[in-house]
Amino acid sequence: MNQPQPTLVADIAACRNDFPALNQDVNGHSLVYLDSAASAQQPLAVIEAVARYQNDDHANVHRGVHTLSHRATELYEGARDKLRKFVNAASRAEIVLTSGTTESINLVAQSYCRPTLRSGDQILITWLEHHSNIVPWQLVCEQTGAELIVAPINDRGEIELDELYALMTGPVKLLSLSHVSNALGTVNPLREIIDRAKKAGITVLIDGAQGVPHMTVDVQALDCDFYAFSGHKMFGPTGTGVLWGREALLEEMPPYKGGGDMILEVSFDNTVFNDLPYKFEAGTPNISGTIGLGAAVDYLQSVGMDNISEHEKALHEYLVDKLAGVNGIRLIGTARNQASVQSFMLNDIHPHDLGTIVDHQGIAIRTGHHCAMPVMQRFGLSGTARASLGLYNNTDDVDRLILALEKARQIFA
Repeated sequence: MNQPQPTLVADIAACRNDFPALNQDVNGHSLVYLDSAASAQQPLAVIEAVARYQNDDHANVHRGVHTLSHRATELYEGARDKLRKFVNAASRAEIVLTSGTTESINLVAQSYCRPTLRSGDQILITWLEHHSNIVPWQLVCEQTGAELIVAPINDRGEIELDELYALMTGPVKLLSLSHVSNALGTVNPLREIIDRAKKAGITVLIDGAQGVPHMTVDVQALDCDFYAFSGHKMFGPTGTGVLWGREALLEEMPPYKGGGDMILEVSFDNTVFNDLPYKFEAGTPNISGTIGLGAAVDYLQSVGMDNISEHEKALHEYLVDKLAGVNGIRLIGTARNQASVQSFMLNDIHPHDLGTIVDHQGIAIRTGHHCAMPVMQRFGLSGTARASLGLYNNTDDVDRLILALEKARQIFA
């Protein structure tokens, strides 16, 4: 069989040198990092941006009149502006800075859904979802008497669209689904799904944690109502993220948390809340992390999202082809449209054992249920091994993984 060869854009190949963590040995072997879906490595530009802030500009934002506070505020709010452009939000007021996708989804559950849902209402999700796009809806359903309903997936790991659309009835007030499955790599046909939901009068939230690192995201073109994502998936610091929401919806939503910076005026009788997006940003934020996230946006845009998508698509095809050639491999998730994630099993080797063996060869993969237990249940598994690619990976990384899997197969023969 002719193996697909990635078209390695020269700049993409050179990007590997931008990530200091990749320049190390693990267990006597040069590191191969295939766990970007859990947390992507950070380029030097992000690390240095955080260090500069910590060295020179550290102060609290928004409330200070001194120079360091002004500097910190300018950097912090500058990151918000970069994020607005990155996802093509209509206004910076629509960019709510959070600790990540999980907090963003919980914010919508508690601030948008909880005040409005009633017994008999429904929230619609799918079998593909990460726990962070399941549990917040279970909680708000318990709080309001609403019902959580779930659209099925097929054996390829794709949403059964006919059944999803059949569930889009009057009681459904919110549809929440992933852009890309973190467990299977399935890329959902969002524009078609969102269009159907909008015609049914359903509000739509997209879990974009696995979308923004790998492809261009334009929230206005998608026409969803909320889009949530995390910094650490897109080469930024942990504990950072964004909830994008339509300004009209955010205006109507009550604050999710109370405290400093989300207020304009406080008395014991009454509190006047701050303007958007600050009414959802109580307390001192992750200033250094958000500045680092802004640097990550700069980095991604300097490489080019189309270049990243092209590189990762070809490399994923190479990975799938190579895995298929390993005797005893079972691919879990074979959607016709996949991003750079591939789950698999090797014979009856437990994923944790497999992960340990390849780690001894310097290769980092993820093993377990990937915070997507319903997906595992759908395929009759307790967990899988998962290789996930980033812009810094190449064919040599894939070849190293295949050699390590062959060694594991021989050990357990």
